Amino acid sequence: MARVLILTVSHGAAHRRVAGALAKALAELRPGLHVAVEDMLARVPAWFRAYYNSYEIPLRYWPALWGWIEGQQHIGYSTSPGWIYRRGGRPLFRFIESFAPDVVVATETGALELAVLARRMSGARWRLAGVDGLDVDRAWAQPEVDLYAVTPDPVARDLAAWGVPRAKIVACGMPLDPGFLSRPDRARARRDLGVAPDAALVLVLFGGAGFGRPRLILRELARVRRPFQAVLITGRNQRLQREAESAAAETKCNCRVFGWVDNMQEWLAAADLVVNKPSGLALLEAMACGVPFLALDPLPGNERRHCDLIERWGVGRWVRSHAELAPVIERLLAEPAKPGDAGEPTEIDRMRERGRALSQPRAAYDAAEAILKLTE
Repeated sequence: MARVLILTVSHGAAHRRVAGALAKALAELRPGLHVAVEDMLARVPAWFRAYYNSYEIPLRYWPALWGWIEGQQHIGYSTSPGWIYRRGGRPLFRFIESFAPDVVVATETGALELAVLARRMSGARWRLAGVDGLDVDRAWAQPEVDLYAVTPDPVARDLAAWGVPRAKIVACGMPLDPGFLSRPDRARARRDLGVAPDAALVLVLFGGAGFGRPRLILRELARVRRPFQAVLITGRNQRLQREAESAAAETKCNCRVFGWVDNMQEWLAAADLVVNKPSGLALLEAMACGVPFLALDPLPGNERRHCDLIERWGVGRWVRSHAELAPVIERLLAEPAKPGDAGEPTEIDRMRERGRALSQPRAAYDAAEAILKLTE
């Protein structure tokens, strides 16, 4: 039976969720297939793991510096010196060899670069696929990669511009959990989640790791003069959840606070607007559910580029400061859609339809089918 090894990283939750969605689709399409998802940072020395995670220091204390560093990585042929990857990746290379895969799949740039080195240095005959989101670095364009399962715009276009043969590119989109193919309808989701059926729902997300300023966001939400309800989901960060609960108790705002949830597709199906940092996965999940995306507090680098995509695609707005949040929400909720109304669609309607039109909820299955062909 064929063996597929999916390499991911533990940063946040997006890379792991992409790997998990792909593993589900592979197992469903070919029962009995041996699929393993591995955090590549668990297979490297502590010094290399510390080096790999060192981006958190400038990101936290000097964002402008990190923005410059990330910009250089984005256009470079490698995101780190090759000797560091060769030395730090040795235990990972041995693990890949012992796993004896038919296909290795990488869901993150560094994981892909390490897999390329493992194949280049060993002369192994296993195949290599890269699967990622809305924005990839120039380092992805490597001759050892056999397949890229990526979004059509801008990733497929960029890879082709960097010289990757078009036969290697499958523009299927970023793998989403299969649950997004059969999301519940809006009325049922609201009923199951205890959301009032006749009031707009603003969903405020903080990512899987929990990053943001809930007190400041709630203060701005309290300025919205139209009736609405808010739900804050803070991810796995328990400190952030406590901060959000404290702020909600102090703020005159109709809101509820949750930590980690496993039914994000239900919450998105019930929502009218989502406020979040613009990670690629968060944006594509919202688009699949037809929910306009308000990008707030983007990190320097790829999240800023995602903001440009959001506005170019017309699927949401880049809220450039917290002071803009209340006016933007108020304007979008000013003309709620009326069932059966044959008049001119509202701005929020246009965003919904544009998101649904551009979304690719079958991406996990399409990517899995392409990967399975590599095993034949």
